[in-house]
Amino acid sequence: MIVRIWRGWTTPENADAYESIVSTRVLPAIAERKLPGYHGAYLLRRPLDGGEVEFSTVMLFASLDAVREFIGPDYEVAHVPDEARAVLARFDERSAHYDTLLTPEATRPA
Repeated sequence: MIVRIWRGWTTPENADAYESIVSTRVLPAIAERKLPGYHGAYLLRRPLDGGEVEFSTVMLFASLDAVREFIGPDYEVAHVPDEARAVLARFDERSAHYDTLLTPEATRPA
């Protein structure tokens, strides 16, 4: 399993708008593509000292080939639609990809 992690930052005033865009349009549109090897996503939010709000998306894929099917040959490039860019102050231009070594199922108490 490949975990794709990306982060973006916005103002408190734009945070609800960004959350709505991603949760009601961006992630559902990705799911509607029914990409082989795409296993869903988490959307995370946290307030930061200094007045920013950080968002992270954690996407799950079966392989790097599945990530390439999603985003293209340059699989690290960020997927940030224009409407999301409009409410972000800044964001990672590249996503990070990790091989999954342990899962919650494997580390849960018996």
